[in-house]
Amino acid sequence: YGKQWYQRRVRAKSQFLKQVADFSPRCVYTSGKASSAAGLTAAVVKDEESGEFVIEAGALLLADNGVCCIDEFDKMDVRDQVAIHEAMEQQTISITKAGVKAVLNARTSILAAANPIGGRYDRSKSLQQNIQLSAPIMSRFDLFFVLVDERNEVTDYAIARRIVDLHSRQEESVEREYTLEEIRRYIAFAKKFKPKITRESQEYMVEEYKKLRQRDANAMSKASWRITVRQLESLIRLSEAMAKMVCDEKVTVAHVKEAFRLLSKSIIRVETPDINLDEDQNTTQDADADMETEEGENLRITFEEYKKVSNMLILHMREFEEKSREGAGEGALKKQELVDWYLQHIEDDIGGEQEMIAKKLVTEKVLERLVKVDNVLLEIDGGDEEDPWLVVHPNYIIE
Repeated sequence: YGKQWYQRRVRAKSQFLKQVADFSPRCVYTSGKASSAAGLTAAVVKDEESGEFVIEAGALLLADNGVCCIDEFDKMDVRDQVAIHEAMEQQTISITKAGVKAVLNARTSILAAANPIGGRYDRSKSLQQNIQLSAPIMSRFDLFFVLVDERNEVTDYAIARRIVDLHSRQEESVEREYTLEEIRRYIAFAKKFKPKITRESQEYMVEEYKKLRQRDANAMSKASWRITVRQLESLIRLSEAMAKMVCDEKVTVAHVKEAFRLLSKSIIRVETPDINLDEDQNTTQDADADMETEEGENLRITFEEYKKVSNMLILHMREFEEKSREGAGEGALKKQELVDWYLQHIEDDIGGEQEMIAKKLVTEKVLERLVKVDNVLLEIDGGDEEDPWLVVHPNYIIE
């Protein structure tokens, strides 16, 4: 099983992997950019002395019963990523090359680190949309942790002071509660425990897994991927790991609760901020105009409301395009036609004239953002600048 970190900018993710490699009793550190499928699993080569084909172990085999740290995981070739599917699912590596057929143990925990697309984590998108990984390999990781580099004066000052201290005094400035040797001895001792799952813990696991499945079935779910039996297996592994951490021979309900909390935090998308519908307008203003505008005057709506309005508009446009193809008519709609359709669609929920004006403004701003910021809608040349023809980008897929 494995864990994975993603960062927004510089957040010392490689240092996490280096530290794990330092204190783990058995650990192999490698970089995804410099690792091939054979380098991660195993290769069959001809022995120079005997002339026979022999197996050379890769990083996952060398880290058997330990941890394999893979940095720059997103830089790996897709074909090389596929090579570790079997190791993460079955804990084995099968080889059939040059007359050599073998099944080797790869009982390895994988700790990977990667960067999001473009080097910056987009809070308005799900985890899977932020990274260049396929759904099968994502589902094989137990936990995901997103490290977001927020701008904070106090935190930035503390980090800067720590880095300067490390460069000036090296190891003297690092205050450790436990030595590396003590941590290694603790891990080796904890791994000797083989905790058994109690009847109460089994029932609680089943109930929590049902909750995850029900949440996944909800249309407004924020899960990064579909909840399958793999998440149940992750819950079992994490519960057993919690029991080992406290050197307990039984997996109790408390251990399952903590494992479920970790799993829930991992599969839920990073909290998305409110959408500033005046963002595009603000970026085009000059410095003087920007100083005169108060930040509180910007029109903001929640991310959920933005997705609801935009999805309704896009679905209507897609349906209109389908009907137009069948009738060989125009496949585009004018901006004002979309606004009028949306207001007519929600007229039962509008309380008065003031609310109608507010809804109209929000709808117009959402359409502007879909065109200028999200690039979901395209303006067709030849129309009125104030009321342009709009079509949905042919490659856009509704979440």
